[in-house]
Amino acid sequence: MDARTVRCRGARPVALAAALLAAAGGLGCETGPAVTPADLVLTNGKIVTVDSLRPEAEAVAIVGDRIVAVGSSAEIARYIGESTQVIDLEGRLAVPGFIEGHGHFMSLGQARMILDLTRARTWDEIVAMVAAAAREARPGEWIQGRGWHQDKWNPAPAVTVEGVPTHHELSRVSPRNPVILTHASGHASFVNARAMELAGITRSTPNPPGGEIVRDARGEPTGYLRETAQALVWRVFERDRAQRPPEAVAAEARRAVQLAGEELLRKGVTSFHDAGSDFETIDFFRELAEKDSLPVRLYVMVRGEPNESLAVKLPDYRMIGMGNGFLTVRSIKRQVDGALGAHGAWLLEPYNDLPTSTGLVLESLESIRRTAEIAIEHGFQLNTHAIGDRGNREILNLYEEIFRANPDKTDLRWRIEHAQHLAPEDIPRFAELGVIASMQGVHATSDGPWVPQRIGDERARTGAYVWRALIDAGAVVTNGTDTPVEDVDPIASFYASVTRRTADGSVFYGEQRMTREEALRSYTLNNAYAAFEEDVKGSITPGKLADIVVLSRDIMTVPEEEIPGTQVVYTILGGRIRYQAPTAGVPLDR
Repeated sequence: MDARTVRCRGARPVALAAALLAAAGGLGCETGPAVTPADLVLTNGKIVTVDSLRPEAEAVAIVGDRIVAVGSSAEIARYIGESTQVIDLEGRLAVPGFIEGHGHFMSLGQARMILDLTRARTWDEIVAMVAAAAREARPGEWIQGRGWHQDKWNPAPAVTVEGVPTHHELSRVSPRNPVILTHASGHASFVNARAMELAGITRSTPNPPGGEIVRDARGEPTGYLRETAQALVWRVFERDRAQRPPEAVAAEARRAVQLAGEELLRKGVTSFHDAGSDFETIDFFRELAEKDSLPVRLYVMVRGEPNESLAVKLPDYRMIGMGNGFLTVRSIKRQVDGALGAHGAWLLEPYNDLPTSTGLVLESLESIRRTAEIAIEHGFQLNTHAIGDRGNREILNLYEEIFRANPDKTDLRWRIEHAQHLAPEDIPRFAELGVIASMQGVHATSDGPWVPQRIGDERARTGAYVWRALIDAGAVVTNGTDTPVEDVDPIASFYASVTRRTADGSVFYGEQRMTREEALRSYTLNNAYAAFEEDVKGSITPGKLADIVVLSRDIMTVPEEEIPGTQVVYTILGGRIRYQAPTAGVPLDR
């Protein structure tokens, strides 16, 4: 098309002469100033921008990896040139690319290469899966799986200790191959006799700090390893894996990145907050970023490094928008407690269903305090995992202490990851201190059926996943899935956030729902803010990165029950179509 184009109400963009003839016929076209033709235009849709200056539009123009214009279809028609790729949205909804606010990137890919236990509804199913894997495995080869949850088994196993079976059935079907099956939360593992033998776990093995080797009435290990006790087996597992050729290790890592990227793009995730990678993994990410090989944008939290190493190396690992905006490292991850499902969350009062326990402290407050001091010194954000009400209170207290000691440090945006169970009096403190509640909507509906069993109805009602109370208090609440703990699908977490409806149709304390606008913001602009990136992503705004998702249904208006059936039609990352549903049709090349 000529540089001088037209805007036509009710007409597709056409060549200049034809457009002028159409105008004479009454279509109502007008000429506009010359603009640089766009590389990609989305038109004829409903664009929910998450930009308060223009909340809705019909069309978007993109040049390179940036949005250059947002407006009506007629207004954006002038950006269509001879080589512009055009997507006719046909009325579909387009929103900013979803930002996963808390997940585990490499674990997502790795989880696709082992037994998927998330869909197992009985312990017998898991035993059968392990038996089948053992028949195919080489002698001595490890069998891995992830995703089981004892509260989702129906019926429950006949023989259990603390709600979990003993290792004997796994040991029977896999006597020569060590087995390690990670709990859905990642905060516990189940192993067989061969794995315990290799790790040297016996009835006399002491519990490690912050962990527990669960034992039966005779004092024998059951195979259930809670929190840090998992490391007793993981060390042996990693030692065996270290004997593999370097090229095999590298190939597996690249495969994990590929699998994670494919799943994220298929589900509309364009940016990902990676909740914990060590320096070696970050070196790997940097290498990929330098080669333009990261499949999505990563915001990485440094994890698993001692304070001594952090104090020395952090300056070398600060990266902002490396690789054309695909890699940022400017935060640190710590963890004060475990998960509620594994009785590891640190509580102010004992568990209802385990009255002898108030949970576990996984990393000492003294160590986390030193990390906080290092973070302040080097200008890094601190993001601390805290699930129980005691864990959250202790971290809020620690943050407040550090903030008061450093009044010259502002706009810190420190986060509490999960913030799942809060004492009511601590809810206002998030806004007062400027602490971000980095939460996961889908956890509430996934955990809802058993949360009252763990902590009782009153504690659950007043403090469990209290999005509404936090938002009303003025706190910034973000969203995500903690993948691979949960499916990384943003639609499922959006649905959970606005309905709090569990799989059986019941509603988990519905007074804490988000509005649809709040839920979308929590998955886009709030997550961008939580990563200091609100100036470049999180809304469909001219000048920002062209990360956009097109959906099959309008999740902002359809009846609630229709939201879960929504599919991603296009995922656009940096102005390029990175995923297209098979039914999407072919974009037009002008």
